[in-house]
Amino acid sequence: MPAPGENLKINGDRLWDSLMEMAQIGPGVAGGNNRQTLTDEDSEGRHLFQRWCEEAGLSMGVDEMGTMFAMRPGTDPDALPVYVGSHLDTQPTGGKYDGVLGVLGGLEIVRTMNDLGIKTKHPVVVTNWTNEEGTRFAPAMLASGVFAGVLDRDWAYDRRDARGLRFGDELERIGWKGPEKVGARKMHAFFELHIEQGPILEAEGKQIGVVTHGQGLRWIQCTVTGKGQHTGSTPMYMRRNAGRGLARVTELVHEIAMKHQPNAVGAIGHIDVHPNSRNIIPEKVVFTVDFRSHKLDVLEAMVAELAVRAPGICADIGVKFTSEVVGFFDPPAFDPVLVERVRNAADRLGYSHMDIISGAGHDACWVNRLYPTTMVMCPCVDGLSHNEAEEISKDWATAGTDVLMHAVLETAEVVG
Repeated sequence: MPAPGENLKINGDRLWDSLMEMAQIGPGVAGGNNRQTLTDEDSEGRHLFQRWCEEAGLSMGVDEMGTMFAMRPGTDPDALPVYVGSHLDTQPTGGKYDGVLGVLGGLEIVRTMNDLGIKTKHPVVVTNWTNEEGTRFAPAMLASGVFAGVLDRDWAYDRRDARGLRFGDELERIGWKGPEKVGARKMHAFFELHIEQGPILEAEGKQIGVVTHGQGLRWIQCTVTGKGQHTGSTPMYMRRNAGRGLARVTELVHEIAMKHQPNAVGAIGHIDVHPNSRNIIPEKVVFTVDFRSHKLDVLEAMVAELAVRAPGICADIGVKFTSEVVGFFDPPAFDPVLVERVRNAADRLGYSHMDIISGAGHDACWVNRLYPTTMVMCPCVDGLSHNEAEEISKDWATAGTDVLMHAVLETAEVVG
């Protein structure tokens, strides 16, 4: 099927206006957004998206996890749809673009198709996945995980937030528990547009990231156990300081990740210190190591090295180290045909681009297990995301959506 012509572009002003209007719902305290999943603000954002979809002539379907699917019909009733989208939920101190650009970029594609009278053989479906962020209800990418069959629906319904509220109950409360069985839909392909959430594209002066892989991850919950003693009266040589064990493992994690450059990252994020008192030597520290790589052998090697070396490093200072893997995601390789369509679209439109690996998890990573999938990325200022100061330019948003549209239209097969 011939590719769309290079003069075919979306309406960048309209896309930007939509982003700014959506950002008025669930405003943060510092210029960003707090539109956490299954809150009243999430529901309000969904209603706005639904209204825009209906105005664009789309029919809305909602599944049992609350994921929204807005369909523009194709000319062939038997052709599987091409899906495009991301998520509308945000972090508690989130930005205006993370996820939202992918949903409203998909809507802008449909609006442009309507403006120009473009018909496609395959239907095009704009998607808003529920609870991608996972901040209120862990884990992240919850609805797409159920869709892909990786997570159980009833297990997902039983996830609870910090106040003990159940996901399933909150989904019903805000009125977005749909009748459609999760995973019943079949896809011809799935595309997701997203801000990079990292500094590479801006640093390299590129407008488009052609995403070839996602990073796999292992979250390893570690416990260092020592002895809680008085900080003033315990001689240094007699101390069994669990905090010192944490420090040594922190350096080990950095060393392991550096050994596998440029194909890996690693850090310790969440940390709980017990008893967390100013004048008591830590008797126990519980923390999570986050290892990521787009190469499975590298990922497994990092986990194995930590398991071998950390116990000895801690034993040397009189503390005990134990660990277990609590998060597990193998690195996805995106569909090479769709990746090439994104790359060719950027070339055709004259946008600078480079291949890139997604450092974060996305709904596309779960969908990729079932159907041909890829992603398009645009830069974000200073690589800042999950932060109210998150920022992109109108030109970046427009370029990413232009490339997305060309790849989607080529895949959906323009008629006439």
